[in-house]
Amino acid sequence: MKHVPIYVSLACLILFSSFELKKEKTSANINHERAQVALESLYAKYAVQGTNLLRENYPFDDKYTATYLASDDQAVPNQYSYLWPYSGTFSAVNAILEATDNNKYKEILDTKVLPGLEEYFDQKRDPSGYASYINSAPESDRFYDDNVWLGIDFTDTYMMKGEEKYLDKAKLIWDFVASGMDDKLGGGIYWCEQKRESKNTCSNAPGAVFALKLFAATKDRAYLYSGKDLYEWTQKNLQDPTDNLYFDNIRLDGKIGKAKFAYNSGQMMQAAVLLYKATGEDKYLTDAQNLATACYNYFFHDFKGAKGEQFCLLNKGNIWFTAVMLRGFIELYNVDHNPIYINAFKKNMDYAWEHSRDENGLFSTDWSGQQKDASIWLLTQAAMVEMYGRLATVK
Repeated sequence: MKHVPIYVSLACLILFSSFELKKEKTSANINHERAQVALESLYAKYAVQGTNLLRENYPFDDKYTATYLASDDQAVPNQYSYLWPYSGTFSAVNAILEATDNNKYKEILDTKVLPGLEEYFDQKRDPSGYASYINSAPESDRFYDDNVWLGIDFTDTYMMKGEEKYLDKAKLIWDFVASGMDDKLGGGIYWCEQKRESKNTCSNAPGAVFALKLFAATKDRAYLYSGKDLYEWTQKNLQDPTDNLYFDNIRLDGKIGKAKFAYNSGQMMQAAVLLYKATGEDKYLTDAQNLATACYNYFFHDFKGAKGEQFCLLNKGNIWFTAVMLRGFIELYNVDHNPIYINAFKKNMDYAWEHSRDENGLFSTDWSGQQKDASIWLLTQAAMVEMYGRLATVK
């Protein structure tokens, strides 16, 4: 990933610190409407008739192979999406449900998203957990991070609706995730059940968030201790002391994978805020604020828009990583009410709506509008729905 200089340009800071957040009603309505339109486009272009499953890309390509799996022998063309992109629709619909409390979105969860999700649920292996591909296909790898994201979503749905079925599923997923921990490297969660070769920030940072959300939902302090332990392990083993951001993984031989992705640091930001809320210890809030500054410095760059407007644009890359980073910024904003980062995201999302959508209502990864994607990933579209939905919650 291309490195962006550590300093934030003075122009960016002045620009966004000088703006006040838009009035709640107007901002919420605009972003809710955009989330709804984007969700409708998603189902119009990715849904597989007669099922609750989705295609991985639009246009559908029967020769497409995923590049993000652990085993090369599983990277074969598939008719349906893998679990990770599919799971993005859960986060997306949850975000709109939180913003609106409209039960039509709960109905979408219960009649579309979750029935489709259950086709990935693997009870043949112990403990039960979600596999990377549907059960009717040959057995596929199971990823701890895939399951963590789902556990977070089930916990969020429980916190919104109070129905025990969602919490029961979250607890079941936690048991699977916990099976991915051992004492090698002093703790931490592996990435893949079948290839226990590395412990990744994408398993451990959201693992901490998941545990801390379960603590908030249940008041069971065992989850608090687990969340704290995962946070501290990740901070000790994977934080870059030169800029506060997080590396991608550590192998069992101690070698660090030094790529830096927005979602990894974003989840540590969110975990820090959740620890602050759970413990009242100021050090966690300081951690989150320092990390927010570091993310802003690294993942944004100066940009001049089509009409000559100047602002800080998010770097081109995995849009879902950006959506997960936004979760951390919103969690922090709800505590310290610093509008700089939320204003930056709002400006970006406004610009993306005007410049990166195509005639099908789908979004390219280049928000500047200079490049259009010939093939659009399901997870990119789901991430855009999620971000508009989450921004509609900001007060």
